[in-house]
Amino acid sequence: MTESDRVAVVTGAATGIGAAIARRLAGGGWRVALGYRSSEAEAKAVAADCEALGAEVLLHRADVVADADCRALAGAALERWGRIDALVNNAGTTKFVAAPDLEGLNAEDFAQIFEVNLLGAWQMTRAAAAALKASGRGAVVNISSHSGFSGSGSSLAYAASKGALNTLTLGLARTLAPEVRVNAVCPGYVETDWARRALDDEAFEALKQGIREVAPLKRVTQAGDVAEAVGWFVEGGAAITGQLLVIDGSTHLTVGEPLR
Repeated sequence: MTESDRVAVVTGAATGIGAAIARRLAGGGWRVALGYRSSEAEAKAVAADCEALGAEVLLHRADVVADADCRALAGAALERWGRIDALVNNAGTTKFVAAPDLEGLNAEDFAQIFEVNLLGAWQMTRAAAAALKASGRGAVVNISSHSGFSGSGSSLAYAASKGALNTLTLGLARTLAPEVRVNAVCPGYVETDWARRALDDEAFEALKQGIREVAPLKRVTQAGDVAEAVGWFVEGGAAITGQLLVIDGSTHLTVGEPLR
């Protein structure tokens, strides 16, 4: 297999971190299958960016909650290129609810968040597992969150789902070895439109400034930082599996006033 033969499947590839990952892999010589659920215009723009970087691109609508969609996305990549060498489980969702607001989340909220963030990753990995094993250098990267360790973040349901995803990562690393490596990238706050759903412009800027002040590295993590880590996990690290890599500008090192 030459470097240009490599095929990656990326879910949630239309915006934010997923889009950055797609561009990073395309720029690294990968052929990329981009899964998206509803953001068709944005997905097409990302596909065009990847093609401009010289990559072959497959754009495929898939809701990771539906097992049939997961199998169809993996199947489309196999039909087009005959192989899958990397899977990036990036599709995710949340509901912004402050932790003290215990009445702000209900069973349906938990079910929806766990279905996308946990079940979706499980179903996509299962759908691609045989092809990843056949690759000879298969890799899965789950996009988790530091919320899975801290219990903080956009909501308690979100944090719990990412904690479960971290556990799933460890279990899959054991299960799919030795043919497939499975790792997770666990960002803290990343400067994308994710937080803009819940904050006005003033609060959004205040959040970023607060992170710069508290983070030992004095910077706000960008989507490209996460994408670089994903690229490293799928292209290198032959002896590394079952790792949960935190990318947060080192805010996890703060004690007195940790990032909320």
